[in-house]
Amino acid sequence: MGKIYVIGLAIALSLPVAGQVKDDLKNAGHETKEAGKDVGAATVAGTKKTAKAIKRGTRKTAHAAASGTEKGAEKVKEKTQ
Repeated sequence: MGKIYVIGLAIALSLPVAGQVKDDLKNAGHETKEAGKDVGAATVAGTKKTAKAIKRGTRKTAHAAASGTEKGAEKVKEKTQ
């Protein structure tokens, strides 16, 4: 009779703990989901910022190269006349 009492008491005490564990796991899942969303949003923002910087740098380089080519062409033109 004593063993049954101890087993029953152990089961009764573990039920609220099991419910708490379930809630904790559920909350952890939601927090993980939100963290994933935050990481995704940060990645998108960083990618857009990097793409814009690359676009600006490429444009600047292209203009500089065109200007240099123009200057070189002018020098050649002056020498051949």
